[in-house]
Amino acid sequence: MPPRRPDPVKVRTALDAQLAALGEPPFTGPDTALPAACVAAVLRAYDGGGEPLRDAARFAVRHLLDELAARAPGRTVEVRVPPYAAVQCVEGPRHTRGTPPNVIETDPRTWLDLATGRVSWESALTMGRIAASGSRADLSAYLPLR
Repeated sequence: MPPRRPDPVKVRTALDAQLAALGEPPFTGPDTALPAACVAAVLRAYDGGGEPLRDAARFAVRHLLDELAARAPGRTVEVRVPPYAAVQCVEGPRHTRGTPPNVIETDPRTWLDLATGRVSWESALTMGRIAASGSRADLSAYLPLR
């Protein structure tokens, strides 16, 4: 299943709102650079000690989850980042009903940190920033995405 393509107008609106909240000018780059710029702006909001705006955080999380699903296609592991999104990924046995046997759940900041290489899988797991259940619930081979 191909990743969803968010509406660039909505992403740009969310990104520009996040940039304004950070005291930065609006984004002037091309639509293709919007997702990465959104991730960077959300991380700057976290780094500044604040909470990112909801729409910007949602687009950033969704973008990196879609990138994971594209790099590790399959339906063996469900990665959940509440309240924003979840994807199924990683090749292997597929479940069809109920809770999947391999589930990973984390918060938005941890997901962004993992996906961008700011924290390792092992460190996040040790610190209790990830809940992982199932024999295949390990994304260390796929992270960081960048």
